[in-house]
Amino acid sequence: MKRLLLLPLCFSLLMGSALAHAVACDQLATIAPQGIQISSQRYLPDGQSLTPFCLVKGQMNDRIGADGKTYALQFELRLPDYWQGRFAYQFNEGNDGYVKPAVGKVTGLAPNQYAINRGFAVISSNGGHDAEPISTAGLVGSALFARDPQARRDYGYDAVRKLYPVARTLIQHYYSAPIRYSYGIGEGNGGRLAMVVASRFPQMFNGLLVGSPGIKLPQAALQYAWDAQILHRLSPQTLTTRDMAAFAQGVLKQCDGLDGIQDDLIFASEACQRHFQPTLLACKGEFDRYCLAPEKVAAIVRMQQGPENSRGQALYSDWVYDSGIGSANWRRWKIQSGVRVWQDKPASSVLGAAALANIFMTPPIHTGTSPSALEAYLLGFDFDKDAPQIYANDSRFPDSAMTFMASPEVNSPTLSAFQHNDGKMIVFHGNSDPVFSIKSTLRWYQDLDFNLHGKANQFVRLYRIPGMPHGEGGLSLGRFDTLLALMNWVEKQQTANRIIATASTANPEITPRIVDLERPLCPYPTTAIYRQGDVRLASSFACLKKP
Repeated sequence: MKRLLLLPLCFSLLMGSALAHAVACDQLATIAPQGIQISSQRYLPDGQSLTPFCLVKGQMNDRIGADGKTYALQFELRLPDYWQGRFAYQFNEGNDGYVKPAVGKVTGLAPNQYAINRGFAVISSNGGHDAEPISTAGLVGSALFARDPQARRDYGYDAVRKLYPVARTLIQHYYSAPIRYSYGIGEGNGGRLAMVVASRFPQMFNGLLVGSPGIKLPQAALQYAWDAQILHRLSPQTLTTRDMAAFAQGVLKQCDGLDGIQDDLIFASEACQRHFQPTLLACKGEFDRYCLAPEKVAAIVRMQQGPENSRGQALYSDWVYDSGIGSANWRRWKIQSGVRVWQDKPASSVLGAAALANIFMTPPIHTGTSPSALEAYLLGFDFDKDAPQIYANDSRFPDSAMTFMASPEVNSPTLSAFQHNDGKMIVFHGNSDPVFSIKSTLRWYQDLDFNLHGKANQFVRLYRIPGMPHGEGGLSLGRFDTLLALMNWVEKQQTANRIIATASTANPEITPRIVDLERPLCPYPTTAIYRQGDVRLASSFACLKKP
């Protein structure tokens, strides 16, 4: 079977022509590498995969962990009938623990633009562990794998090293042809992993699509405790939906026109940060309308400043003022989830607290499993004594959270080996992301550009999405095809410049004047500035550095 890897390309380069396979879909188990259990079956389009495909489900690296629990790296590989010689590794968001459909989607893509529907073979995995069910583990079940040191490493990066060659072997045997182009795709934690891979395994992928990355995720998790303590001091008051809508409108009122046009979109974000004065939104008298109590404005400002210790040293990052602060997504993460089993507490006080205590603390912290217990952990968090534990290790856990979660060169990136391998990377991030601050991503790019003497854009492009929170939502243009831009850059040497963004009809938060707009997303540090012509068209805007 090894000789199959050396055969010339035998696939059609045009969609609409299915391939003849060397091995039938249901016979793939016969060529599985030793120690890997797989089953496979052919499926018709299912709503996400718009073409017939062979679905391979597999398991490898079965073991008993240091915590006495069973572990295995489980995966799903989708092999489309209309393969175009491309492979995509789907890095999943969150704490992993589940094998998600391997379709290669990220925020911004319509279903017909998913990798699977562009002729990619796509693989996803559980990251080397299974999440424990709520019925037995409570609300910390997705994070308990971190009691095992190897499971931590697998989650952080090592599952990719183990699964990548298996995926390539199965794909090339099935199609009797070599893979032409390899891509990594992910957002959130998956975006973090893509950046780690670029440094640790720079020869794996020709292109990396990175969405809303948690570049320094253990640091970002400190924000959960920061927000919880600020909001607790504000109680019995709370930041209501009306409060946040008024605050968002205040940001728009002060910043919307800075890009040359009033359109409910803040493209001149840098200018907005200098121009915006949050204290103007505080009520001055009892008859003021559309304002917030001064203590509420102060709480939001404090949250936006980011976590720090008693000496005033920043522990993560500050945050951007943008219209998406009034979105439902921002609220679910920061203030109120609307989830009954979480007792309506925000995602940061439940999922975030579980991850901070179990995955990012060394040694892991036993918090209890209820929403109130997790919130209590955040409220008691000490930013002087507890925060340094994200950098700690011990005899059982030799790697700190920042070691296994962040890129080895996270504080001074060069990506020299990735660039030498002619790799290309597209990064996109919402200005209103409540989980991972876009300012952290901007600083990462600025450091990379500084280290490369202003030439980072030769292989890395960063795009900011005005109004967008953690995924779709907010006053944002939520449809943009970053995957096609990356493919053209990798395969046709067409530099990734302007990417056209339009409104997503699935977003209930967009205003009527956003519906028909199109705007160019410009590579940082440029932004879309209105010049002349029809305000609805991207061609009326230029990519400029806004002073």
